Amino acid sequence: MKFDYHMHFEYGSYDLEWVKGFFDSAQTRGIAEIGISEHSHGFVEFKDLYYDELILDDSIVGEYQKKWLTKNKFKYSLDDYFHFMNMLKEKGYPVKTGIEICNFKNQARVKEIIANYDFDYVIGSVHFLKGWGYDFADIKSEWNNHSLADIYTWYAEEIENLCNGALYDVLGHPFNIRLFKNIPDFDVTPVLERVAGALSKANMAIDINTGTLYRYPIAEISPYPDFLKIAKKYNLPIITSSDAHQPEDCGRYIDKAVEYAEAYGYDSVLTFSNRKAIARKFAE
Repeated sequence: MKFDYHMHFEYGSYDLEWVKGFFDSAQTRGIAEIGISEHSHGFVEFKDLYYDELILDDSIVGEYQKKWLTKNKFKYSLDDYFHFMNMLKEKGYPVKTGIEICNFKNQARVKEIIANYDFDYVIGSVHFLKGWGYDFADIKSEWNNHSLADIYTWYAEEIENLCNGALYDVLGHPFNIRLFKNIPDFDVTPVLERVAGALSKANMAIDINTGTLYRYPIAEISPYPDFLKIAKKYNLPIITSSDAHQPEDCGRYIDKAVEYAEAYGYDSVLTFSNRKAIARKFAE
């Protein structure tokens, strides 16, 4: 069976006509169930965390990120989200309620925010390093100001912080720091092992995410093969996802994600209900 557990309604709204397109695309592509993992920046409860942790000074990065925080952010409350998702479930749509939370240093505050909500699963994703949103194409010149050795080390540190928070079921799009084709010319195996070890101790799965295949210059599924090989060595479970932000992208390249996972020895994928993981065989 095929599943897509990482996508976002946020480019539209909590409107049944908008979201029907996601389910239509899922059905066309033979996806049995989808999971919605709205970004934490969609919810007012997380607003202070972004303003506390992002670079917001008068630098190029700071000026861009100040504007980013004012565009289509913090539109809803978590109560709004759950009301809409529960309506979808009551109508019989095959959907699970997730969330994708950024790598905030203040994990205690994140825990407080999500404590009273019955998520089916929670994704933790590294979206910024030292307060810099490294995946913003408009400020990708900032990559030139840092060594890749530092960036890989910072990335590993951020994942360790997520793991130490003990709040997450899945690491989102592992090693998408390759997205702009900044490829190290040194051995990153120690970093890959470090990350896999932290995830294993935290009992977290990894996201086999096709979004980096069709949305970014690197044009590859995340995680890239070197890390997926190590992930299998540590027996890290997986989810498969399209990282869709538009209805037509729901389920996009999930077939390729399954083939990719199988090539490294995986035969099953996790689904979730009420924070309980269920392994489902691809062959079911």
